[in-house]
Formats: sequence, structure tokens, C-alpha cells
Amino acid sequence: MTMENKSENTRSGNNRNENGSNKQQQQTNTTTGSNTKKDPDEWTTGDEPMTGAQRSYLKTLSDEAGEEFNDNLTKAEASKRIDELQHKTGRGLKDEQS
Repeated sequence: MTMENKSENTRSGNNRNENGSNKQQQQTNTTTGSNTKKDPDEWTTGDEPMTGAQRSYLKTLSDEAGEEFNDNLTKAEASKRIDELQHKTGRGLKDEQS
């Protein structure tokens, strides 16, 4: 990449390196790692109402486990409840082990 192209890429906001990867994304992923294992208590949006996807999956797990479904959980509470019910039903644990 020439200096002219490098300068143009910086001005245009294109932050791709020579192989086409996004430099900022690489740095974020390398520096902080994946956030898929972050504690729900540390989520910045954890006190918001659970998402539609969480509601649907939690309803399915609750039915399978024979447990009462609580429709008024926060995102963080729903995540924890999903973990509990996955362990009780065995559903979703295969993905966790790989």
C-alpha cells in the first residue's frame, strides 16, 4: 500500500489492513477477547427487560423443565435463568462443552 493510499484510507475512515481485515476489530478482539462469557451482572444493559429471543427460549426451557415461566425478568436475570434451566434440561449444554 502506498503512502498516498494509506493517507486516503485514513481520511475516508477505511481502517482495513493489507489483507482486508478491520484493524480496529482485530485489536478489540485481541485485546479484550470475546464477551460471550461476561458475567450478566456486569452487563451495561443487564437491567433492561429481557429480549424477545430470551423470552422465547426461556419459555421453551421452562416448559421442558416443568418450571414456572416469569415474564418480568431483566436481561441479566433471564440469562442466569436460561443457564439454570439448560443445566436442568441438558438443552444447550452440548454447545457449551465444545
